[in-house]
Amino acid sequence: MKLNKVDRRRRIQKRIRKIVKGTPERPRLSVFRSNKEVYAQLIDDVNGVTLAATSSRDKEVAAQKGTKIEKAAMVGEKIAKIALEKGIENVTFDRSGFLYHGRVKSLAEGARKGGLKF
Repeated sequence: MKLNKVDRRRRIQKRIRKIVKGTPERPRLSVFRSNKEVYAQLIDDVNGVTLAATSSRDKEVAAQKGTKIEKAAMVGEKIAKIALEKGIENVTFDRSGFLYHGRVKSLAEGARKGGLKF
């Protein structure tokens, strides 16, 4: 039986989450990509809290002109800036079952450009 897109992504997501865990010192950088927007969160899985979050819907990013890939890079740079302000420079990257391609890759490269290490 062939899986639909959503079920396939959920299955990949579960497989990734077994390996990728966020700690207070090295949180998980989780990415969600919808059809129009892209979201990023820094998550501490030990305590179950979100340390920081941003998206392409934020005023600073939404006001900029550009393609969805360019906006994803801006979100990556913004989450890196927020993380560095909180004293976080090492993260684990969680692509949430999305392929490392396009907007997800652009966000990761933007975060690296902003100073995060993963």
